[in-house]
Amino acid sequence: MDVEDRIRLIAAPPTQEIVTEDDLRAILETNDAPRHYIGLEISGFLHLGSLLSVGYKINDFARAGVRCTVFLADWHTVINDKLGGSWDAVSRVTKYYRDAFSLVCPDAEIRLGTDLYNEKPGYWQELVAFTKHMSLERTKRALTIMGRSEDEKNMGLARLLYPPMQAVDIHSLDVDIAHAGMDQRRIHMLVREIFPKMGWKVPAAVHHGLLPGLSRPAGGGGSSSDGAAPDKPQTGAKMSKSDPDSSVFMHDTDEQIRKKIKKAWCEEGDTESNPVLAIAKSIVFHDADRVVTIERPEKFGGNVSYDNYESLESAFGSRSLHPADLKRAVGDELARIVAPIRDRLTLSDETAEAIRNSS
Repeated sequence: MDVEDRIRLIAAPPTQEIVTEDDLRAILETNDAPRHYIGLEISGFLHLGSLLSVGYKINDFARAGVRCTVFLADWHTVINDKLGGSWDAVSRVTKYYRDAFSLVCPDAEIRLGTDLYNEKPGYWQELVAFTKHMSLERTKRALTIMGRSEDEKNMGLARLLYPPMQAVDIHSLDVDIAHAGMDQRRIHMLVREIFPKMGWKVPAAVHHGLLPGLSRPAGGGGSSSDGAAPDKPQTGAKMSKSDPDSSVFMHDTDEQIRKKIKKAWCEEGDTESNPVLAIAKSIVFHDADRVVTIERPEKFGGNVSYDNYESLESAFGSRSLHPADLKRAVGDELARIVAPIRDRLTLSDETAEAIRNSS
């Protein structure tokens, strides 16, 4: 595979930004197997956004000849008070995350923060050196990467360690390509600013778009266009573990998946703020060989098949494909995609209880 084909794989949806493409090209031209990393907190039940959308993107890197690492950030999880800040709960849920990403991303190496820090005692010396290049104000502005506000009152001191730790993780793992959702962009820009000052290797950064939740986006109208009123106005934020009605979880049954997609916000003709289309683009059509067939009576145009996302989006945008038909097809396809993962992914009662107790 030549360099341009590798770049096309890395840039494929849901990738939203490469910083910079010239840097990435230079890495691929000089390194047949560059190192990739994505760091993940360990928190709630895995869903389409946190496992499949992320996992499929990781697989794109692997197909492009990149050595991929999924970094399960257990220390960061405790610092951010996820799972109640309990090491016991984090340890239980870490195994669940490890098993899930091993299933979806079999070519990726799974690393734990605890293991990295135990293996590299010099990490803490490098962390202190890095923090000398960060002001308190800059550190607080970076707290958005952990879903926190710089204006948060009574903030624990430990949270200020989170941004520099995430940056030093990238150096310690010898990363050539730092990968994350767009919500983590700020830390990668910090890395690209400070690493040169320290003589450290500066990675290219690849950011994917976040899969939206199923509920009505901000400014949405008054119906879901299939006759069912939405439950309540939402902000159109990313799919969240804390909002079960707006998320499709990996342990949802086929019936639950179809029901959630049927209730999803999907305004007729809207291709810009449509979570059902976003799922079709990032998950259903992620693999190029998938064909989606929509069955409908002859009086409504008869059966129609789509072998790529662009043709599906065009049909929906022109209103030749009705929201109810789109939802039914996407719900069916999702059920087929999730079922084999759900059947192989063990979620013990103890692990499920640890997650529920922390929500």
